[in-house]
Amino acid sequence: MSLKGIELQIAIPKTFEAGKIAEQKQQQSQLNQEQAQLQNEKEAVKNRESVRHSEKYAKADKDPKGKNQDQERNEKERQQNEEEKKTVHPYKGSFVDFTG
Repeated sequence: MSLKGIELQIAIPKTFEAGKIAEQKQQQSQLNQEQAQLQNEKEAVKNRESVRHSEKYAKADKDPKGKNQDQERNEKERQQNEEEKKTVHPYKGSFVDFTG
């Protein structure tokens, strides 16, 4: 397929325009990626800082007895586990028959 002089007068400027548009789209996508990365970094820093601040206050939370709330929860869970072990189910036995 050969191009004539008149066709080239139209085709060459269109090629330059298409090249400029493609370059602009590429730059725009690159800028969008950079902005997204910066935003993610800012959120990560913010999350790290919020964890640091909450740890300070978590250590200061004590009830009047002087025990931590986590220790109380662990104690309650341990007591519940002991109670569950002590209870006997009415129709489930303690023997498992593995013979076929």
